[in-house]
This record gives sequence, C-alpha cells and structure tokens, in this order.
Amino acid sequence: MRITVDLSMYPLDQDYKPQIKDFIRHLRRCSGIELVTNQMSTQVRGDFDAVTTALNACMKQTMQGDSKAVFVTKYINADLDIQRAPDIGDGSG
Repeated sequence: MRITVDLSMYPLDQDYKPQIKDFIRHLRRCSGIELVTNQMSTQVRGDFDAVTTALNACMKQTMQGDSKAVFVTKYINADLDIQRAPDIGDGSG
C-alpha cells in the first residue's frame, strides 16, 4: 500500500531553522520515499513501510537530541502526486 504524509516540524527553540534543515536532510537520505518541501510543510510518499520507517527514524533522531520539537502529521492511504499542484478548476462552476 502506498501512502502520502504531510509533515510539519516545530522546534521549541529560538534557533529553529537549522534543526528543521537537519531533519529534512536526514529524511532525504532515506531510500524508497519521495518528498517535496515547501515553506509550510514537507510531503512524503511511498510504500507504507518505507515512509513510516523513514519518518520514525528521523523523528527519533530529533527527539533523542537536547532540544524539544513538535511534529504534526497527516497520513492518507493514497498515492497523491506531490510534485504538482491540484487542479481546483476555474471557479465558474
């Protein structure tokens, strides 16, 4: 089963940007997943086991550090195309 996850990380530290960048770098090194990062969140997709293994490993690494961080995730059991914006129509109908 393929899934898509939307993930936001909120480090509870004034110097939060390096922590977020480190998390994303570690996640990018994981195999079997595809990810897209923007200013608000990171979307990850792939096989359920590959995605959850990658997220769990990266979140665990972050949480074992000295800083505190909040992770907000949304999981869907669908293989969404995270590389392109959705077609929401022209609003006329």
